Amino acid sequence: MEMNGSQRIEAPREVVYAALNNDDVLRKCIPGCESIEKVSETEMNAKVTLRVGPVKAKFDGKVTLSDLDPPNGYTISGEGSGGMVGFAKGGAKVDLVPDGEATILNYTVAAEIGGKIAQLGSRLIDGTAKKLAGEFFSRFSEIVGPQPQPVDLPTEDANAGKGWFGRLRSSS
Repeated sequence: MEMNGSQRIEAPREVVYAALNNDDVLRKCIPGCESIEKVSETEMNAKVTLRVGPVKAKFDGKVTLSDLDPPNGYTISGEGSGGMVGFAKGGAKVDLVPDGEATILNYTVAAEIGGKIAQLGSRLIDGTAKKLAGEFFSRFSEIVGPQPQPVDLPTEDANAGKGWFGRLRSSS
């Protein structure tokens, strides 16, 4: 399976690159992620539970970062075993391009799956992969992008809490 795309992240490229290397941020963004343990600057172990159609699988995997080019991008590769359900392995090339105050994250993914999960069919697997990528980028953008600013609410007036009838009577 191959997939590529782009995502605009409302944060500077250096911030996006740092977040892509932060195991706590990744744990919050990866759908079904139970844990990520950083083993070294370029290796992590992860536990992820996913549902692909009728099959639910728990994967134990290893993730490796290579071709590091801060803050421009890197290559991420990984492999995971889901026991009797099967396995998954693959990689992604990630390029970060500044776009004013934001960053365009371009990715190209190549993945291979095998075992029972591969028998579900490429349409179901491709659809699930696209859905998971969408969930990841949505969460990533929320965490890394600008946080909502508090809104100043108007202060209550003397007639607040009196209901419409009380306000009508006090205005006469």
